[in-house]
Amino acid sequence: MEKDTDIAIVGGGLNGPLLALALSRAGFHVTVLDAVPVEVHTDPDFDGRSYALALGSKNLLRALDLWDGLADMAQPIEDIVVADGRAGFGATAHHVHFDHHELEEGPFGVMVEDRHLRAALIAAVQADDRIEMRAPARVVAQQTDARGAALTLEDGTVLTCKLIVGCDGRGSDTASRAGIRRMQTDYHQTSLVCALEHERPHDGVAHQMFFAQGPLAILPLRGNRVSIVWTESTELAQAIQALDDDNYLAALAPRFGDFLGDVQLSGARYAYPLGLSLAEHWTAERVVLVGDAAHGIHPLAGQGLNLGLRDVATLAEVLTDAKRRGEDWARGPVLERYARWRRFDTAGLAMATDGLNRLFSNDNTLLRGLRDLGLGAVNATAPLRRGFMREAAGLGGDLPRLMRGRPL
Repeated sequence: MEKDTDIAIVGGGLNGPLLALALSRAGFHVTVLDAVPVEVHTDPDFDGRSYALALGSKNLLRALDLWDGLADMAQPIEDIVVADGRAGFGATAHHVHFDHHELEEGPFGVMVEDRHLRAALIAAVQADDRIEMRAPARVVAQQTDARGAALTLEDGTVLTCKLIVGCDGRGSDTASRAGIRRMQTDYHQTSLVCALEHERPHDGVAHQMFFAQGPLAILPLRGNRVSIVWTESTELAQAIQALDDDNYLAALAPRFGDFLGDVQLSGARYAYPLGLSLAEHWTAERVVLVGDAAHGIHPLAGQGLNLGLRDVATLAEVLTDAKRRGEDWARGPVLERYARWRRFDTAGLAMATDGLNRLFSNDNTLLRGLRDLGLGAVNATAPLRRGFMREAAGLGGDLPRLMRGRPL
C-alpha cells in the first residue's frame, strides 16, 4: 500500500533531525513532525544553552557532513577534572585529572552552542530532498497495524507511513499512545543551567565537582565563557532561580570558587527538575523510541544527549542493514535488534549515574572518606583512568558505524 512517507519522526529537537539525515543517506523518505515552529530554534543570539558532545558524537556529525560547518564554533574539551567539594570551599584536594594526551584520538569531545547546532541541522534537513519538515505539526492520534501506521495531526491531516519514531522527550506521547509505560524516579533535585563570562582563561578544562546537595559541572565554551550545570535540592533551586542576577551569582560563588576570576552571567538562566525515566519497552508495533523518549538519566556525567545520539546511530544502522537485506525493516524482529543493542548500554549508564548521584549527594563522613579514596585510586591507576576516559569520550562498547565516523 502506498504511504505518504517511509518513516515519520515525532519530535524536531536534536535527535529527530539527526536521525532523519542519517536515514536519508540510506534512501529512506522521512517526515519530521515538530510541535513548535522552526523559528523557535533559529534565534542567532546566544541564550546560554550548550551541549557537551563526546568524541563519538563528533564522529557522527562528521559522518553526516555536519562537522565542517561547526568546527570553528566548537570548543574542544581538553581535560576533565573530577573533584569532591564542600560548600563554601569549592573543590577539595581529592580529585581525578583526565588528561586528553592519554587518548590516542585526542580531546574528549567538544562544547557546541545550541544556536549553532540547531541552525546546522535545520539547514541540512531543509536542503535534503528526501526529508520533509512539518512545523508546527502536533500529533493527536496514531494507529498501527500489520499494513502500516498513520498519524493524525491537530489540523485533521492524516500522515501514513511504515514506521513511527518517537523522539518527543521524557513525557513521550508517542510512547503513551503505543501503550508503553515508564519507570520514573524523582531525585528531588533541580539543575540550574546558565553560562558565565569570566576573567581568566579556562584552558579547555571541564570541571565536575560533587557537593552534598548535588554536582556542579563547569564546561568550557569559546572565549572566556563557561556553561554551568548546578544541581541543588529542588526547594533550594527554586529559591535560587527566583533571585535577581547578582544574588544568583552570590549563591553560586561558594561552590564555583574564584579560579576563573570575576564572573558575570551571559544569556538566560534555566531550571530543569531531575529524575530517572526509563521506558519499559523501546518498541511496539511499527513504533520505536529514541533518546529521552526511551531513557532520561541524571545529567551529572553530561551523557544524556550523547546517549540519544548513540540511539540515532544504532537505529539508522539497523534499519539500513535490514533494508539492504530485503527485510521488512518496520516490523518487530528488526526493531528488537535495535532495542537489544541499546538496552544494556543505556541501563548500565542509568545505573551508574544513579549510583554516583546517591553516593556523592550526601555529607556522610564515612562515605566521603570512601569517595576520596576512590578518586585517589582512579587518579593513581593509569589503566583504570584511561578506561574511564574512553567511556567519557563515547568510545567504549559496541559502537555503530556512524559513531566511529564511518558511513552507513
